[in-house]
Amino acid sequence: MGFFNKIVDNMVSEKVPRKRRKRLIVVIALITLISMTTATVAWFTVNTFAGVDNLDIKISMSAQLKVGMEDYGTDLERYTKVITNEMVDSYLRDHGTNLEETVLDPVTTSDGTRFTNQRGTVREANNRSYLEFECYFIATEDMWVHLTTESTEQGEDDGTKVTTTSTGAKADVVNCARVDFSTERNGTAIYEPNRSTPVNGQTTFDLPSGTMQYSDNTRLFHLEQLTPTKATIRIWIDGEDPQCDDDVQDAQLSVQLGFVGCDDNNVPIS
Repeated sequence: MGFFNKIVDNMVSEKVPRKRRKRLIVVIALITLISMTTATVAWFTVNTFAGVDNLDIKISMSAQLKVGMEDYGTDLERYTKVITNEMVDSYLRDHGTNLEETVLDPVTTSDGTRFTNQRGTVREANNRSYLEFECYFIATEDMWVHLTTESTEQGEDDGTKVTTTSTGAKADVVNCARVDFSTERNGTAIYEPNRSTPVNGQTTFDLPSGTMQYSDNTRLFHLEQLTPTKATIRIWIDGEDPQCDDDVQDAQLSVQLGFVGCDDNNVPIS
């Protein structure tokens, strides 16, 4: 407090009695500290209405792993190897909205399931906040599902990556994006592309930029043989991220997710 005392001492009138002056110095110092702290929070300018409104999604499965937008039981023929924008859009339309109208305005979360805006107001999914949809994973044998940067099929470039066609400062949108995966059995895992210092108490993980290495940190959830497992996927831009400022409004965001199954030793199953 000595540093602040020197700064704010001159701000306190000499006419103020010495006893009250000390108290005022402490109050002013605390206000200064709070101002310095809140100034580092990024967010969009409050009351702006131009979030990330051009979102592309592609999800791909590796060998022995399939996915569907519904629970088809053990009928493997009805599950697919990919989820496309059109499939997500169809899901959203069944729930009263659509992908074209989905806008990612800044939100934040500590656990990946409850989201608030800058004012601390709880935000609901798919309503100018964050994208949320459900899908069902199924596998032909027991496995741990991991995110992967590797192609899930030879000749395809469908590994996990978060990209943008926006340029300049708008391109920072890829650094404040988050994706999480929740299952009833394994809880929630938050993927933070280009991971830096975690914000808001989040526990996040990133994927290696070079050769993919699988570990307990890249595990998302466990599948039992021929047992459909519902996973809730959420995509958002985090207002607490230092790069989530007005510069990334109206940016375009592409989220490509590749999944691979591994055994208990984190070795991919082929």
